[in-house]
Amino acid sequence: MTSVCSRLLVTASVPLFLSVAQAATEDLGNGFFRHGMASPVSGSSGVVATVDGDGRNVALVWLHDHRGTYALLVVDAETGKSEEIPLPFRPGGHIFASLFSSDQKLYAHVNDRFVQFDPRKRAFTFSQETASQVVMSMTEDDNGVIWSVTLPDSGVLSFNPTTRELRDYGSVYPQGWRQYPSYVATDDTGWLYFGLGIYASQIVAFDPRTGKGSPILAEEERGKGTAHVYRDQNGKVYGAPLTSANDSWFELYRGEGRKIGKLGQKREKRIITGNQGLFHRDFPDGKRLVSCDTRERLLVVEDRRTGETRRLHFDYSSEGAYIMAVAAAPNGTLCGVTSAPKPRTFFSYDPRADRWWTKNAAFGQWNTMARQGDRFYVGTYSQGALLEWNPSAPWVDTVEGNEASNPRLLKGCLPIIGRPHDVLAHPDGKSIILAGTPGYGYAGGGLLFWDRTTGAGTLLPHTDVLPGHATYSLVALPEGKLLGGTTTNPGTGTSEQQPKAAELYLMDMATKRVEWHEAVLPGAQQYSDMCLGPDGLVYGLTGKTQFFVFDPARKRILHRQDLLPEYGRAIWHQGPRVFLLGPKQEIYMLLVRGIAQVEPGTFRIKMVAESPVPISSGGDVLDGRIYFTSASYLCSYRL
Repeated sequence: MTSVCSRLLVTASVPLFLSVAQAATEDLGNGFFRHGMASPVSGSSGVVATVDGDGRNVALVWLHDHRGTYALLVVDAETGKSEEIPLPFRPGGHIFASLFSSDQKLYAHVNDRFVQFDPRKRAFTFSQETASQVVMSMTEDDNGVIWSVTLPDSGVLSFNPTTRELRDYGSVYPQGWRQYPSYVATDDTGWLYFGLGIYASQIVAFDPRTGKGSPILAEEERGKGTAHVYRDQNGKVYGAPLTSANDSWFELYRGEGRKIGKLGQKREKRIITGNQGLFHRDFPDGKRLVSCDTRERLLVVEDRRTGETRRLHFDYSSEGAYIMAVAAAPNGTLCGVTSAPKPRTFFSYDPRADRWWTKNAAFGQWNTMARQGDRFYVGTYSQGALLEWNPSAPWVDTVEGNEASNPRLLKGCLPIIGRPHDVLAHPDGKSIILAGTPGYGYAGGGLLFWDRTTGAGTLLPHTDVLPGHATYSLVALPEGKLLGGTTTNPGTGTSEQQPKAAELYLMDMATKRVEWHEAVLPGAQQYSDMCLGPDGLVYGLTGKTQFFVFDPARKRILHRQDLLPEYGRAIWHQGPRVFLLGPKQEIYMLLVRGIAQVEPGTFRIKMVAESPVPISSGGDVLDGRIYFTSASYLCSYRL
């Protein structure tokens, strides 16, 4: 998020993009308007080519939109006719692994439920609730039993298709940090092995008879990253401490690991499984699925015997892709990016023409955005990159190293910053500061200082800011000072070692030295958003409900209030944009249930208007309106 005092009302010309559409804004009443979906499409979490009960070639497509996974789409690979089969429970969650078994059943774990889908019956034929967990990898053993291993604590599940028994063995390798068990395999004696990471890799051998797991790697053999395992045709499993290793392989059999150094010929047993990118192409009759594009609703099928290729259009319902956030660009439009499908969709909405421009080539996930002068700056996940976009120039897809790109990639910050949470366009007109949590497996996030006049950046590690902390929110103060609010959260998949409380800190912009820091709100774990008010005080939020007012001159909290009882939760996202300044320097706050205003001096909060739709992310002020998102929709409130 940018400091509120740099969020100025803007007007200018509109850029040209590949897709243009009239918005047909809808009046929701009470001063609220809905301007349409940014991207009315769904993403896919896996595609499998198979046959249905009539022997017809079909593609099975897991669909997800802003609600999460909601259906399995069955597309006829000869006609393009599609049938959408909803989940047998409420939509939600995302599929991170699925498996197509030897007896032609599709398995997945979604929204804390293990499911089986039979394409011959075109129906879900098993569904059972599990503990709250996410399956990261799946396999099938020699007896047809389906196995999966789950995040966050290496839980093991098995499903026997014959007995219909789903068994949860619980966590078999507790570590105290979120484990990503990305690979799993069984040997021909029934032992299970899985490779996990990211903070520290490990291979675990699991005995189904005892329900016990045992580590294979010694502590000194573990590395930052993920261990790999696979099932060989000789009945054994082979594993390595890291996916990149090529000379430290283990032969895994009957629960034991034997070091073999370099791997000889790899003869992997064919098991149709994978992560959310699973794409099984081969139909039983020899035809091949070339592509399945949910954005264009297009299936391409090749007959390898004749060389003929068919392009088939299909359809499905969608409630649209989730909008990460929205901000006003220097050209007077509202801009942002949707979270899925990849490549993510950039959108630009012109409120004067009530028209959308979209481009399906956003670089990364635009977590946080800010404008400075005639440029628009973006912090992207998962590259931890800073982008610069010139809206008055033609769009050129972002390519690293291509200086002609627009948006242009200024600097990637991995692993010091991996998930940006704030980009501050400083009022000095030249400084851009990027902040966020680090890359996967790391603790402590740093800061990137970018100087527009020199075209160069300074990247500070967390040890040069506050060791172990990551900066979540930033505010520019007078006299070249910077106020930062931290989070205790480390990078994804990182050790449990964290600071006990989040802190505020003051930094001198010239020296980039922290001059003061303190956990001014004991127990607070995250300073989610802050803004500088017209009275020189900082208005902020910890978590989603704790409002506070901080005096940077006296370094003390003047006021704190729990929003939940009277106002509910504030909006939250990876770059929240909760606080906004109105045309007369009014301080507005975006809540899930509506728009509130804070009165300087008394710090009293009053509800300005209850929203007819839930507010999901912020947020900017443009031409007398507050713009915000409601899941897949762009909305506004007229001040």
